[in-house]
Order: sequence, then C-alpha cells, then structure tokens
Amino acid sequence: MIFGNRFWTRAVLFLFVAGASLAARADTAQPVPAPGLLEQIMHNLARVKTADSTFVERKYLSILNAPLEFSGTLSYAAPGHLEKRTLLPKPENMLLDQDTLTIENPAKHQRRTLVLQDYPVIWAFVESIRSTLAGDLQTLRRFYRVTLEGNAAQWRLLLVPTNPQMQGVVSEIHISGGKSRIGSIEIIETNGDRSVMTITGETP
Repeated sequence: MIFGNRFWTRAVLFLFVAGASLAARADTAQPVPAPGLLEQIMHNLARVKTADSTFVERKYLSILNAPLEFSGTLSYAAPGHLEKRTLLPKPENMLLDQDTLTIENPAKHQRRTLVLQDYPVIWAFVESIRSTLAGDLQTLRRFYRVTLEGNAAQWRLLLVPTNPQMQGVVSEIHISGGKSRIGSIEIIETNGDRSVMTITGETP
C-alpha cells in the first residue's frame, strides 16, 4: 500500500465534503423534538429511492487565508449508491457502491478503489451520509451518538462519533434538511478545520 489509512481518511474527508458552514449555529436553546420525530424523519428519508442534485462546497483551512470552493453534481440511488462528480475547479469523481469507494482523477488518469471494511474511519464517515440518505437509523447509531434538533419541516441531526479512531479526526457532523430532503452536511474536524456541502437543488 502506497499510502496509509490516515492519508485516505483525510483524502475522503477533503474530497467528499469540503466547505465552511454558511450559517452560524444559534446559541439559544433548541426546543425538545416531539417523541418519535427522529424515527419519522428517517422513515421519510427512506422513502426517497433516487435523487439528483447540484452542490456548492467551501472549505476553510487554518493554513489558508481564503476558502477553497468546489461545485458539481450528486446522484443517489437507494440504498447504497452515491456518486459525487466535482466539475469545478477541476474534475474529480467519487463513487460509493455498497462496500466499495472509488476515487477517480480523470485529468491524471488515476483511479483508486477502497474496501470500506479496511478503513474503519472512512467507513464511519461514509455511513454518516449514506445511512442518513437511506433513513437507516440503526446503522447510523452504530457509528454515532445521534441527537435531533428542530421539527419535521426544518431539522438537524448532530452526529458525534463513538469510534475512538474517528474521534481523532472528526468532532461532530451536522446534517440539516427539511421533510425528506437533505440541505447541507457540515463537518467539524478535530484540527479546527470546518467543512460543509450545501445541496442547492435538483439537476435539470
């Protein structure tokens, strides 16, 4: 293996979700969600079998004075297929299909396939997105402590890793949306960097 697990963990975090939160988190106390609301939201998400969207990303790194920005398309097919195609500033593809993750750089003719079970931290990160899209609360709770804020029309999941290795890379993941649609995925890394993918709408 040319690169170790930690390299690929950082690479996946960088490529899959990059950016800074477009809205600051409110400091005021959030109302307690109604009993069973989390299960209902996950049920609504599970009903979505296919989705095609566009995204805009920004990533703020402590070593840079200005954010990095990316844009492209997302394609999801339940329960385990997710494809991210970055178009700008340069083409880059990531394909998640069941238990394998493929990273491709067309310009450099590079292609790498990872088996998730061999990379526990990447697996945990991938499941934060895939399990939410699939409405799979049981799997989500396998990797995270899950807390819900808001209501059915406007909700946010707070995911805190339970895996010690994951805790060394990511502090929290915030997934926000409304009804059966995810609007943004924010990652707060342990090194202080912040990232978010803002899903801007369906592709034409």
